[in-house]
Amino acid sequence: MIIRKLSILSLLVLASLLAGCATDVANRYYGAEKYPAKDPKEVELLRQRPSREFTVIADFQSRGESPEAVRKKAAKIGADAVVISILGGYYSTGEQWAGDDRHSNSYSPHGRITGTAIKYK
Repeated sequence: MIIRKLSILSLLVLASLLAGCATDVANRYYGAEKYPAKDPKEVELLRQRPSREFTVIADFQSRGESPEAVRKKAAKIGADAVVISILGGYYSTGEQWAGDDRHSNSYSPHGRITGTAIKYK
C-alpha cells in the first residue's frame, strides 16, 4: 500500500515538473558546417538585427523559455550571437499600444520567444 502511494506521488511530482518546462518547441538548423560549442557568456544577446554581415545558422522558438535559455542553445551550436524576439507579454487592458505599455520589457512565461542564431562573417 505504501509503495503504491509512493508510486502515485512520484508520478504526480514528475507530471508537475514537466508542466513547468518549455512547451511548443521548434528548432531549425541550417547549413552543413558544424561549429564548436561556446561558453554562453561569449554569445551576444541582441534585440535587433546587427549591422555586421552574418549568416543564419539556426532558428529557435518556444513558449515558456527565457532569453538566457535561448542563448544557451545558440552557444551549444557555436553561434556568435542570437537575435531575440519576444511575442506577447504583460500588459494592461487599458493599454493598446505596445510602446505605451508599463511592462514593455517584461518577459512573459506564457509568451512565445524566438531566437535566430548567427555567425559573423
